[in-house]
Amino acid sequence: MKECHSLKNNYKFTPEEADILKTLQPRMQELSEQFIDEFYDYIWGFGKTAQFLKNKEIIAHHRTKIQEWYINLFCGKYDMLYFTSLYKIGEIHVKIGLPTHYVNSAFTFVRTFVLQNIEDNFENKEAHVKQLKAVEKIIDMNLDILTSSYREEEMSKFLSLSRIEKNILSSLKKFSSYSNFFLAGALALVAFFAVGLFLYDIYLLFFSDIGIEQGILTVLGSLLVLWAAIELINEEIEHLKGKGFAIKAFLMLAMAALIRKILIYSLSSEKAEELLIIGAVIVALAISYKLVAEPKKEKNI
Repeated sequence: MKECHSLKNNYKFTPEEADILKTLQPRMQELSEQFIDEFYDYIWGFGKTAQFLKNKEIIAHHRTKIQEWYINLFCGKYDMLYFTSLYKIGEIHVKIGLPTHYVNSAFTFVRTFVLQNIEDNFENKEAHVKQLKAVEKIIDMNLDILTSSYREEEMSKFLSLSRIEKNILSSLKKFSSYSNFFLAGALALVAFFAVGLFLYDIYLLFFSDIGIEQGILTVLGSLLVLWAAIELINEEIEHLKGKGFAIKAFLMLAMAALIRKILIYSLSSEKAEELLIIGAVIVALAISYKLVAEPKKEKNI
């Protein structure tokens, strides 16, 4: 963990700012019940909070500790003991597997709640600016210490690997990166051919004897496939930016291709059996899409 003195120096945190935070404590303590109620409303919105707060006893303990931490945020004494306690909280977060973005998001609420209260009690511009600076610094330092546990955990795991394991891990990361770019290129190629298919179907509509009804349905099916392919490319771009793998986009493309077949086969009385099979597959894909696209809602305890 970073040395207490060094940490405060890095953030240019002064004794005067510690005193300013101390003067804010009585007002913030009066708001502690409001804070904890709104804080819980906020974190339940994460969706998976119930995985970490599994029963009433854990919730009650957690509420008490969060409330104490909030009040202590304005204690005015920020020594090694204070930052060590924060580091231990961070270690607990790592131990239970709490995602770091949950911590960052929760701090957004804390920052907004405190700063809003300061804005609501504006009296003197100079004092107001000093209060804002002091609050921003102590919140940032808290977040720095809490998330440092995650960084050190990742580093310790990496350092514990042998040289061969590190080389394999690095090679796999490079391979994964190249594979993603290859996939993006392949999807662009698919979209190109989908455009070709769409144009070919338009050609058949005007310059063949397939019939206007079948021709229109075929063009609509090709357009649907093209739309799904473009959507899949957009999802892959987001994946390259760091977001999760968009399996739902692949399901969408599969459904689009099968719907195109149904549009074509619907005009033929000889394709009834194929239509039933394709319809059943589309229903299965639609159910899978719904399960993937809509995360489970955790029930509040």
